[in-house]
Amino acid sequence: MKKNTNYSIDCFLTFIFFFLLMTCNYCAAQGEEEENVFQKVQWQYGPSIAEIDEWAEIQVPEGYVFANGSDTRMLMESMGNPASNREVGFFAPDTLEWFVVFEFDKVGYIRDDEKNNLDAEAILSSIRKGTEKSNKIRKEKGFTELNIVGWEVKPLYNETTHNLEWAIRAQDDNGAIILNHNTRLLGRRGVMRVTLVVDPQKLSSVLQSYRTQLNEFSFKSGQDYAAFIKGDKIASYGLTALVAGGAGVAAAKFGLFKILAKFGKVIFIGILAFIGAFWKKIKSIFS
Repeated sequence: MKKNTNYSIDCFLTFIFFFLLMTCNYCAAQGEEEENVFQKVQWQYGPSIAEIDEWAEIQVPEGYVFANGSDTRMLMESMGNPASNREVGFFAPDTLEWFVVFEFDKVGYIRDDEKNNLDAEAILSSIRKGTEKSNKIRKEKGFTELNIVGWEVKPLYNETTHNLEWAIRAQDDNGAIILNHNTRLLGRRGVMRVTLVVDPQKLSSVLQSYRTQLNEFSFKSGQDYAAFIKGDKIASYGLTALVAGGAGVAAAKFGLFKILAKFGKVIFIGILAFIGAFWKKIKSIFS
């Protein structure tokens, strides 16, 4: 009887082993697929000066990387974000613990006469609508959907730098919290949309580094806000609509940078270690 029991246990353990091994192989394959996306990107490493399309440039310090617009679109798709086709750059520390997406809207000069009348609730409602619209595209592509939780930081305009800043907290289908910290840099021909995607628990530690790096951003000669002259195109909307999404509607961005950076190695090794420990423990109990 004991022999039969041990045989059944061995069969069960063998099944568990191969099930976990198949899961492990799947994880490794997924990790390799995502790793290939990163290998295709033409990374620009610091220290260097990166051209952000024809509009601006940014200092890329040592330990940071930059990617151009087309590579940024590829990265966004790999992370489950429908590309906006406005992407002009991707900036991040080489650990990929957080990243920044640059998008440029050539909408013209945006007047800031609404700076004292920003309706946070109305703006949030519009962002929710934008995210719902984006979720339809995500669903069609098999991406994770997002829901807006609320403001992390309400919209604030800096009259000196002509920068508009706010932060949105969102949640994915699995309950994970995603934080988008947004900055809008007003220029002569339009606006540079800057979106910081970061783990909410790391925002306080990352924000200073992010702002320090963003201080190294500059519009090219003749493209900054102060270069406006009579006869230049004027945008059809102001600051309120800019937060809500400009001519369209805004949508939260999703970040899978931790999984993309570590999935193929850390999870693979972790599951193998778990299999070994699990096998030894169960065998010792029934032996």
